[in-house]
Amino acid sequence: MGTREEAIDDLILALIYLTRFNDREGIPFNEMAWKNYDFDAIARLDMEDLIINPKNRRGGSYKYAYLTEKGRAKAREILGTLGVADFGLYERFEFEPVSPEFAEEAAEIEQICFPANEACTPQHMKERIDVASDLFLVARDCENNGKIAGFLNGIATNEYRFKDEFFTDAGTHDPDGKNIMLLGLDVLPEYRKMGLARELVYNYCRRERERGRKRLVLTCLPDKVKMYKKFGFNDMGESASEWGGEKWHEMDIRLSF
Repeated sequence: MGTREEAIDDLILALIYLTRFNDREGIPFNEMAWKNYDFDAIARLDMEDLIINPKNRRGGSYKYAYLTEKGRAKAREILGTLGVADFGLYERFEFEPVSPEFAEEAAEIEQICFPANEACTPQHMKERIDVASDLFLVARDCENNGKIAGFLNGIATNEYRFKDEFFTDAGTHDPDGKNIMLLGLDVLPEYRKMGLARELVYNYCRRERERGRKRLVLTCLPDKVKMYKKFGFNDMGESASEWGGEKWHEMDIRLSF
């Protein structure tokens, strides 16, 4: 049997999770919730790295808090024990990194999701996973034997702008790089229009911010700019990329508070 304080902390964490919404400061993946709860519990949750209390990071007075990935995981566990339904995607899908054995399946998904002139080759995908598997994030469908429904991947670098060499040369990956060049957001056709792409991006942003990364950078075709803006990316204009013989826009999102 837990203590009264532990029960208060668990219930407040679950409430913060259930009432979270997109950051009104313009960074959607920074989901926040009002924290008009027991102040001591807020302090304890912050100390346990379950939430981020902006007051402790910036000073001043803030009436909201952010959940960490550790806090999200614990909140979902609490809701499970209480029999409370979660947001549908998180009941159905698990978001996790990959192992090197994923290369062949990733290449097959890439060929389905992109036309031949844009898709990464199986060899380049294998080389990328060999050196940067920790920069892949997959969504597994728990209702379909763990089938991979989609993934997001990239490599790390200290370079600021996007180069086509990132697609083909895994040697450009710097494990300590502060910027992530995103090389593909793949969602299988049968899993589209569910919000899965958005959750892959948000989970990826939060994970890489907690690892100390500064920016995510991507290129996309003009008709995708609006979608990525909704995800929180800034349009930097036309890219120097000539990948696949297409014209691309370069976009980025800053991860730091």
